[in-house]
Amino acid sequence: MKKTSIALLSALWFSGLCQAADFVTLQFGNKTIKAEVAISAAERQKGLMFRTSMAKDHGMLFIMDGEESACMWMKNTKIPLSVAFIDAFGKIINIEDMEPETTDIHCSRAPAKYALEMNKGWFGALDPAKQYEVKGLPLKSVLTY
Repeated sequence: MKKTSIALLSALWFSGLCQAADFVTLQFGNKTIKAEVAISAAERQKGLMFRTSMAKDHGMLFIMDGEESACMWMKNTKIPLSVAFIDAFGKIINIEDMEPETTDIHCSRAPAKYALEMNKGWFGALDPAKQYEVKGLPLKSVLTY
């Protein structure tokens, strides 16, 4: 009985860790973002497909295998989005607005480690002349389970 209880508690604890790793909290200036993490190739490929809404100040963070030219499209994506391509230091490279259900390709202008998708227009209030930094970006190895 004791071994069964320990095994059950261990399984519950581990599943809690896995669920906690599905989302990260990011700081973007004075705003807090709750971002779902797309880390595996399958998660990155699916992204926000087939969803019909996303809560305010929520998004999806894509973590690339390394710093690379990153491109996104909106096939089977029902909601309009904006994507910020971000380097390994948290600096925004460029932001692109994307329309639902299109196959237009939107790419980073330089190698990116991350891409952050938010509801379209979320980044709109930013001063384009200012350098912005996203804080709280996870390392891929921390989230791998």
